[in-house]
Amino acid sequence: MNHSTRRVTRVARGAVAAAATALAMGVLPATVPAAAAASHHQTAAPIHQIVLQGAVNVRDLGGYGTYDGERVRYGVAYRADALNKVTDADVAALGRLGLREVVDFRTPFELQYDGPDRLPPGLAPTSRPVTDSGLYTQMLTAIGSKDPATQDAMLGHGKAEALMRTVYGAFVSDPAARAQFGATLKDLASGRGPLLLHCTSGKDRTGWLSYVLLRAVGVPEATARGDYLASNTFRAAADAALRAGLKQSGVMQNPDLLIPLQEVRVDYLDAALSQLASQYRDLYGYLTRGLGLTLPDLAGLRARLVA
Repeated sequence: MNHSTRRVTRVARGAVAAAATALAMGVLPATVPAAAAASHHQTAAPIHQIVLQGAVNVRDLGGYGTYDGERVRYGVAYRADALNKVTDADVAALGRLGLREVVDFRTPFELQYDGPDRLPPGLAPTSRPVTDSGLYTQMLTAIGSKDPATQDAMLGHGKAEALMRTVYGAFVSDPAARAQFGATLKDLASGRGPLLLHCTSGKDRTGWLSYVLLRAVGVPEATARGDYLASNTFRAAADAALRAGLKQSGVMQNPDLLIPLQEVRVDYLDAALSQLASQYRDLYGYLTRGLGLTLPDLAGLRARLVA
């Protein structure tokens, strides 16, 4: 192959990669016949929960359909809540996933309070703390006061919801958060999976990056949003039990003040997306200029996660 032919080949490959990435970003329409697309969406795979005793929000991110009629592979990327309370049986179940990396987004304070992950032998967590904008501290302070007036002043009257919107905006605006999220997506792009990512409840930092990852590989926005909102279903019983226990013990007179902190909501996700649009205009800008992903990184994500 002469120099001119090699150059044409490189340009062609670059064009194909760029087109694939644009499609994954949703910039280009999917070239799938309407009937085929309808059939594909009718057979959308259900969420695959990894059932554990010591964690309630553990899921495989595989199974979702993409714009172009493909599907996200199972067994490559997982999302979870904290793994510090998992049982021996849970550790064995995690071992069967063949994980090569577990990324923990919890802050040092969360780790100190809750304890480190329990993982299969030979697997150590990768600590990549992402700010929660003081959410965990404020919640513990309010609960620990045992004073209804203090709790109402700290969490009531829309303050909890406002704090959550601040938390989500910081996922995009905070440079340290972007660095941690970007490093995790680069690990997946380079083939370091199967990879599991988690925070404390597995719904906010984990929920945001899972949404971004699914969108980056071509999963439609509505589908990625549905995965984000599904945390409410998986966490409902455990969160309700916590509120009931706080009320029964007399620690909180009105534990429903915690609901805005326990739930994921459309307006929380939209707060992050609004910040994204303000800073980077679109998801591609956030992935490349914000998280530092290159075109080969984006192509690698697509190649490794989509069948």
